[in-house]
Amino acid sequence: METITDNTARSRFELVEEGKLAFADYRLDGILLILPHVEADPALRGKGSAGRLMAGVLALARERGWQVRPICGYAAAYIERHPEYRDLLG
Repeated sequence: METITDNTARSRFELVEEGKLAFADYRLDGILLILPHVEADPALRGKGSAGRLMAGVLALARERGWQVRPICGYAAAYIERHPEYRDLLG
């Protein structure tokens, strides 16, 4: 798994690849992880970085016992395409 950093000061998960940043903003409400926005640097687009970020974020959510509410269209579509994460929906 890729190394995902939980940047609590900025309320986002971060993945750095090729010196560029992909991130997922979040809010935590109890055990509910709300994902309103996922973004990758334009230089990373089309390389799977956002997907690797989402896989890492969802693995952390599972590890921490959180449920996930994807507000961002990308996050919702990622979970829809990967049924192994649907049990995390809350």
